[in-house]
Amino acid sequence: MSQVTSTVRNPDLRSPRFMSRRGWWLVVLNLLIPGSAQVLAGNRRLGRFGLATTLLFWLLVVASVVLALAARGVLLTILTFTPALLALVVVVLFYVVLWIVLTFDTLRLVRFVRLAPRARGFVAGVGVLLLVASLAGGGFVVANSVAAIGLLGIFAPGASEPPIDGRYNILLLGGDAGPDRLGLRPDSISVVSIEAATGSATIFGIPRNMEDVPFAADSPLWGPFPNGYNCGTECLVSYLYTYAEEHPDLYPDAVEQGSRPGIEATRDATEGILGLEIPYYVLIDMQGFAALIDALGGVEIDVTERVPLGSNTFDNGRPADPIGFIEPGLQRMDGQTALWYARSRYGTTDYDRMARQRQVQEAILRQMDPANVLLKFQGVAQAGSQVVSTDIPQSMLGYFVELGEKTKELPLTKIDFVPPLIDDEANPDFELIQATVDAALVPYTPPPTDPAG
Repeated sequence: MSQVTSTVRNPDLRSPRFMSRRGWWLVVLNLLIPGSAQVLAGNRRLGRFGLATTLLFWLLVVASVVLALAARGVLLTILTFTPALLALVVVVLFYVVLWIVLTFDTLRLVRFVRLAPRARGFVAGVGVLLLVASLAGGGFVVANSVAAIGLLGIFAPGASEPPIDGRYNILLLGGDAGPDRLGLRPDSISVVSIEAATGSATIFGIPRNMEDVPFAADSPLWGPFPNGYNCGTECLVSYLYTYAEEHPDLYPDAVEQGSRPGIEATRDATEGILGLEIPYYVLIDMQGFAALIDALGGVEIDVTERVPLGSNTFDNGRPADPIGFIEPGLQRMDGQTALWYARSRYGTTDYDRMARQRQVQEAILRQMDPANVLLKFQGVAQAGSQVVSTDIPQSMLGYFVELGEKTKELPLTKIDFVPPLIDDEANPDFELIQATVDAALVPYTPPPTDPAG
């Protein structure tokens, strides 16, 4: 080994053929074992430092792989912890700088003027390509880590909480704020209930025109509405958001706790309707909804019937003509088209819109697989931070990601409280609704396996 080191360190400068082979060896060693080129042919102190940091790098990689295989939840928790991501950015930048230093020093040690003329361009080209690849890889990790830090900002501080009766219940709101509207009203209201042990999920859909919604006695809305929100068509469940925003004294601590008075009022109403305790909410701004779909590269939706695009505005006593149509069949929609599809009011009912909105939500979840999100992470993170608000604690994000992957492997139960189940939204049967919820939230039992299979 000492003879090899001596030969590489003190080469025969008169032999272009030997110098060319030596140059290739140094470039390849710098790629495979950064620091080894310096140990053999250059500054040994720099080389030993490079070797030590390379060993540490591979130990970190192995530890990450072990965590991914044996304790994936721990790895996800680390990667969804802002200080950990900041540390990752610093570590990656350090390795990128070190790689640049070692690569340039390796190219210096090659001594291009002593190489065979034909080898000079190839050796230099490979060295530069490797340098560019390392910069691109490091830049990708840093950019995605910074984007993730921005995305994590939408989650609330606070400690993890145990499930309630073995389940996590999350209020999902689709907000319809826009330039043609004053304030925000939930365009869609649903609750996803996830069984903590298995990931089995049930979604309950509540029509936005439901009336007479009840409140618990400890709700701030019990005072003004002890008999429920019962003033006819002026008291639809979706109007509670605006009502509470106009009466912020009902929920004075909402903003400080990462929420809004309107969200808390809608949460109280939903708890009263379903008979569930709902600790978390997720609000999606439908106006920014299109940006998330575009960031994912569009969304595939199986359209069952022709959908006209337009609103139910009137012109000379008749509905205005639609501005276009979405045809039946499997359609690849960009964000704006998917938004039109989910929200079109032309010649349709609120129940139809609920079904289409649910269809778009499920299509997005299907396409948010790890590979797709990773490749387009910066755009997804930027869009997500603009269109989503939530009070889910950041400390629980890794757990919910892992739980969500279990959910995707199981059938999703969907129950919408619309006709024929609830045939009168002006006078709903809340006892029937809550009995339906109780019957649906039974522990998941895997189907029996086929012995012949």
